[in-house]
Amino acid sequence: MAAILLFLSYSKKMLNHSYLYRMKKTILLLLLSVGTLTMAHAQISNLFHKKGKTDSTAQHKTRKEPKPVIPKIKTDWSKVDVSKVPSDHFLVQFGSDTWVGKPNPDTIGTKGFSRHFNFYAMLNRPFKSDKRFSVAYGLGIGSSNIFFDHRYVKVWAPSQTLPFDSTTRFKKSKVTTIYLQAPVELRYFSNPVDPQHSWKFAVGAKVGTLLKAYFKGKNLLDINNNSLYGTQYVLKESNKKFFNGTFLAATARAGYGNVSLNIDYSVLGVLKQNAGPVMNTLSIGLTISGL
Repeated sequence: MAAILLFLSYSKKMLNHSYLYRMKKTILLLLLSVGTLTMAHAQISNLFHKKGKTDSTAQHKTRKEPKPVIPKIKTDWSKVDVSKVPSDHFLVQFGSDTWVGKPNPDTIGTKGFSRHFNFYAMLNRPFKSDKRFSVAYGLGIGSSNIFFDHRYVKVWAPSQTLPFDSTTRFKKSKVTTIYLQAPVELRYFSNPVDPQHSWKFAVGAKVGTLLKAYFKGKNLLDINNNSLYGTQYVLKESNKKFFNGTFLAATARAGYGNVSLNIDYSVLGVLKQNAGPVMNTLSIGLTISGL
């Protein structure tokens, strides 16, 4: 009996020892499995996180926001209001004059700065379809002063041709012609709403009639260039007989704001037919425009 009890006691101890061993082994395996899974999960998560970040960064770098397209508004020049803006209703012109076609050599003896002075009042009529274009017309006075080198131009002479006398000497002498003129222009304003800050171009013509032609000499000299009657002596003679009574010229202007360069060329000669050399007036100067 005692032997049986001893065997049972020993068997129980062995069973308890075996059970504890298996439990420890199971727990150890479980801990290893959990650790392995945790590490694997961390590696996989880190891999996907890096991949996602790389893709996002690449997309962020390659993606460019499109620049906003600002539509260009085209001005309808037929609808702009130019009724209250300056339209160059007044023109003042000053510059040089030359008789083109003078004899060569110049036997008529022109010299110095020959010049013109013109003034016109004009109406400006813009096109309804495009206010940048307009037609202007008006009325004014145009004068030309041609200076000579010690010449006496005998505008009163009874001869058929105009004499340019070099034996009667004046220290200063000139011939002046004054015309009543009607200018007509086709105009272009780059900005008709603000003419003072606009490019301006014009082509046209001037037609006129001769009002007066005269010679003016100052300080008559002898052959030795000594004054005969004093420096204040002035001789002025007026006659239109040798000069063309009709004026016709082609004109052009170009400029910015209120200032432009003007060029005029007279189509008809200065003198009447057979009254002297066939000469035409070329005028180059500045135009001041406004109002």
